[in-house]
Amino acid sequence: MVRPIVIVHGAWGGSYALRKVRPLLWAAGSETFTPSLTGIGERSHLAHPGIGLETHIADAVNTILYEDLDGIVLVGFSYGGMVITGMLDHIGDRVHDMVYLDALVPSDGQSAAGILGQPSRNPIELGQAAFIPPVPRELADPAEQAWSDARRTHQPVKTFTEPVSLSKPLEAWHCSLSYIKATADPSESDDSAFWQAARAAEASERWNYHEIATNHLIPLTHPAELAEILIGLASE
Repeated sequence: MVRPIVIVHGAWGGSYALRKVRPLLWAAGSETFTPSLTGIGERSHLAHPGIGLETHIADAVNTILYEDLDGIVLVGFSYGGMVITGMLDHIGDRVHDMVYLDALVPSDGQSAAGILGQPSRNPIELGQAAFIPPVPRELADPAEQAWSDARRTHQPVKTFTEPVSLSKPLEAWHCSLSYIKATADPSESDDSAFWQAARAAEASERWNYHEIATNHLIPLTHPAELAEILIGLASE
């Protein structure tokens, strides 16, 4: 049996960024879902300043509830690590594996901005921006770079500043924990939030740890290698 897999995409993107991984997981026998988060990617037409982390948690939780999924492998890519962590208090009993794909790993009360060393709250100012522009990400293929750049959208500030709520530490939940690190991103510093999370996972007996030698955009650059790891976890 191959367990269902639910992958939550990252910031400024959409489920379209997982288009290379989905068919590989389907072919391996996994019922795979990649919900799109409100206000970005395919749902950018719904963008407004009131969208926060809790909105994105509800997007993904409702996919699981309405599809009636159980025993799932829940994957969060990059910012998606914030989302899957916040999902646990809602559907934790349906999760068999938690997988952080080069992702932020928050504790209760942390926001993405806080983890990244940025203010979680700023004083209100005249003309204050309600959206954050996408961080540039490089791909080796210029055509794919252009394709990806055209689809990356601004994201509501509140999704980065709203803290996650978690009733107990990650390690206290009855599911396996895995971290997959992209190890060859030239734009990433050795002390980045992603590397800090990866090193903590690698040093913990509670976590499984994997590496893929590529940049941050693993689903686009190494879909087959990623699918192999996910199918391995979904088949255990």
